[in-house]
Amino acid sequence: MFKRDLDLERRWHQLLEFIEETIGKKPKDLNSVLFIIGMQELGRGAKPFSKEEKQDLLHIAICKVLSLSGYYVLEGLDKEGWPHWKVVKKLPHFDLLEQEKLLKMHVIEYFEQEFDWFYKSDPVK
Repeated sequence: MFKRDLDLERRWHQLLEFIEETIGKKPKDLNSVLFIIGMQELGRGAKPFSKEEKQDLLHIAICKVLSLSGYYVLEGLDKEGWPHWKVVKKLPHFDLLEQEKLLKMHVIEYFEQEFDWFYKSDPVK
């Protein structure tokens, strides 16, 4: 378990470096990365968002990354073009640390699938 946690943290820091190289700013934390994913999934680029819209972007990102394991499915877009998700599989009950690990694993997987990120940046693979 300890080796797996170390590998997750190594890959997480590599992802943060990739994002910094790509957008010119290093994300502060998991929420910052989720916000970037939410903006990507919304498809409107970087623009000012209200506090409520920022919360919605985080929700979009969480649903998107957890959809990779079948927890959510995209229902469709509303008239303003915002995606709406439906829970299809109950999430396991985790403490905060385990929730963060789950999200980080899925965020890394998201970048691997959407941007072929990890395979290009990790010479070991």
